[in-house]
Amino acid sequence: MQYNMIDTRWGFMAAAWSDRGLWAISFPYQTREEAVADLPPGWENGHALHELSEALRQELNVYWQGFPVEFTLPIDWQGYTPFQKAVLMYTASIPHGQTRTYRQAAAAAGSPQAARAAGGALHINRTPIIVPCHRVVGSNGSLTGFGGGLDMKRALLLLESTQIPEAESGNKLVGHGLPGYN
Repeated sequence: MQYNMIDTRWGFMAAAWSDRGLWAISFPYQTREEAVADLPPGWENGHALHELSEALRQELNVYWQGFPVEFTLPIDWQGYTPFQKAVLMYTASIPHGQTRTYRQAAAAAGSPQAARAAGGALHINRTPIIVPCHRVVGSNGSLTGFGGGLDMKRALLLLESTQIPEAESGNKLVGHGLPGYN
């Protein structure tokens, strides 16, 4: 596998590629080193520009400006169970500015009672933002669990102008250094 850096208005993101497509992407960080360190284990260390990295950079730049983006790049789904892949593919289809529940994700994957397992699948999502796991919330609309932290989840939903329940919105983004929300 190879990886490359993408410089966005929210920070540096590292993208790891396999011969099947995008294998993993980091959250945005202030330094390149932090972005690379966020990639999950399993990729080989070797910096190379992938043929699709420019398309990914362009799509991410549109996304980070708050515009809807339908990410078009192939994703390497290897390593996921059929249930995990179904949950992640469902999550990839959630429209910009909308949310779904863990129960809905589980039902879409064929196991309506497996909301916790759907959460587990989203927890190991290697391609956050592209597969927008931040758009999945608790049954009561609460912002639960997110690999990038709840402040990042909240910021992403606000970037997308998603309605956040009153109890969850507060003013918690002030001072967290998230671009556009200070």
